[in-house]
Amino acid sequence: MEMVIAVNPEPASKLGYLLRVPLDGGLVFRTSGTWPRTKALYCHPVPIDEWPDDPEVVERVAVRSCARRGAAIDLVLDRGRENRSQIVYTTARGREVVFWQSPRTRKQARPNVRTPTARAAGIAELPIVVDSHERYAYRFADQQVGLTKRALPCGDYGVFLEDRLVASVERKSVPDLVSSLTNGTLRYALAELAALPRAAIVVEDRYSAIFALERVRPATVADGLAELQVRWPNVPIVFCDNRALAEQWTYRYLAAAYVWAEAENTAIARIAAPRPVDAPAAESGDIAESASGAGEGAPPAPSTAEVRAWARAQGLPVPDRGRLRPDIWQAWSSAHPE
Repeated sequence: MEMVIAVNPEPASKLGYLLRVPLDGGLVFRTSGTWPRTKALYCHPVPIDEWPDDPEVVERVAVRSCARRGAAIDLVLDRGRENRSQIVYTTARGREVVFWQSPRTRKQARPNVRTPTARAAGIAELPIVVDSHERYAYRFADQQVGLTKRALPCGDYGVFLEDRLVASVERKSVPDLVSSLTNGTLRYALAELAALPRAAIVVEDRYSAIFALERVRPATVADGLAELQVRWPNVPIVFCDNRALAEQWTYRYLAAAYVWAEAENTAIARIAAPRPVDAPAAESGDIAESASGAGEGAPPAPSTAEVRAWARAQGLPVPDRGRLRPDIWQAWSSAHPE
């Protein structure tokens, strides 16, 4: 018996290899790699007649054992290293999928830890707001949380104090992180998060996952993340092993930020007078005039969320999140002369 890996003869396919295992007369899968070394590989089952007559063989290894056990196929190869793996049939988002995993990738996907269920910071019920645009949102099922869903000015999960957003967490998978980094949107997201008293980005994977990327140079991603952290050091990018641990970290970070905002007088002062990151730049003369005429009784600058709410009340079109146009800020200033 042999396990055979050949090049997929269809050049347009994203799954560049064919995997053939000696079970039930031969099973053939399209897959993206020759072995699940750093992550489980997605496999697409195809009929046996799709195996080419003259395959371009990449690897051919003798098989010691190949047996079906429930919803998985245990595959043991006759070699010293990288010899044990499983082909697992499962469901994801309502459809059947197949993954090829090794003991190493299985351990990474399910680290041997149990997440705690104790209350974070002693809060009986932490009020967390989930952004209405967030797909597949965390449910915090094992935590003492009161969830509300509505549009957030930035981030995916936030906590409010006196109707002001005091902390926010942006959730990212590695593909989403890399995509937003390469197209530039991550830079704008960090700039918006940096305007909050507390904010962070949580990634549902290990940092090592960026070095296993195939369609972008890992060094480019690593350098880009490092540059963003130097530019915005107050918005940490935190890598967690998986989605469950990222959810746990998000819950405890928001709880700590909520307690901090309640207890610290400096935090309350900062929340009371936030500086909008997307207000139109003032002329140098305006800055001097503002500095000379500012007094202790001067009203605080409005936050982006306040201006957004005012604009909607006036019937002005504004996006649910992100920066506001300069004409919106000008309209606010005209309606609220000092």
